[in-house]
Amino acid sequence: MSSTDSLEELVARAKEARSKAYAPYSRFQVGAALRTASGKIYRGCNVENASYGLSMCAERIAVFKAVCAGDSQLEELAVVSETMAAPCGACRQVLAEFGLEATVIIADLGERRRITTVSDLVPFAFTPSSLTCGESETG
Repeated sequence: MSSTDSLEELVARAKEARSKAYAPYSRFQVGAALRTASGKIYRGCNVENASYGLSMCAERIAVFKAVCAGDSQLEELAVVSETMAAPCGACRQVLAEFGLEATVIIADLGERRRITTVSDLVPFAFTPSSLTCGESETG
């Protein structure tokens, strides 16, 4: 696990990101900050849409920003919401793709924290190693 100072820095960055959330329908703002193996931090906030299925979670936005920058090895992630909401199933699957052993800190706006890992959030995850490689057998 990472140092407390490092994780608290991520929580602070996630809180900043949360303040940018576009959540006019649910009024449920979420911020995320992730640190990759390079040490760089990427932030995301949830962005809702009137067509609800087109909304995007803070965690996935942060991951996608990192991947767009060519930085795809997730080390630590902080997620901040008013109620300490854990990442949704879709976010968990995306996180598993890029850092199954990454540390995840789930935080509220105060001092409450829950520290876990992506692998604990997604037991028996479907990962690239789950795919069979090679030619398929015929006939």
